[in-house]
Amino acid sequence: MIQAIFVSKKSKQSQIGIDAVKVDAGKGIVGDRYYGKRREAGLNITFIESEEIEAFNANFGQHIRPSDTRRNIVTQGIRLNQLVGKEFEIGGVRFLGVELCEPCASLGKLLANDSLTAPQVVKAWLNRGGLRANVLTTGILRVGMPLK
Repeated sequence: MIQAIFVSKKSKQSQIGIDAVKVDAGKGIVGDRYYGKRREAGLNITFIESEEIEAFNANFGQHIRPSDTRRNIVTQGIRLNQLVGKEFEIGGVRFLGVELCEPCASLGKLLANDSLTAPQVVKAWLNRGGLRANVLTTGILRVGMPLK
């Protein structure tokens, strides 16, 4: 299920939570910073599991918000790592899981603080950072929609 949706109009700009968003086939989320960028596969949209955010907070004594991960769609109840190389659907919109959305140095710096260094943050999110996907069909995504 979609638990939250976030977009950011520009790189490094704070993400804004919204209840619904339009996605265009091959382009991504309308109004997001990566819309229409095709330099590499999987830039259309990113997903992350709410369970992984909760585990990070519990395991490392942190209080990050879902938007702090810089991912577009926060899911609940689905193992995203299993969707690499597979098609899946949300509300009639089809996606292709391209690759794991592994943490980068920017995320490490963003989430680092007095108790966790940037390299520790990156290591903590390895294989837990979500999924990069391509949008295969155009449609609307809403908070609460199930993944199939």
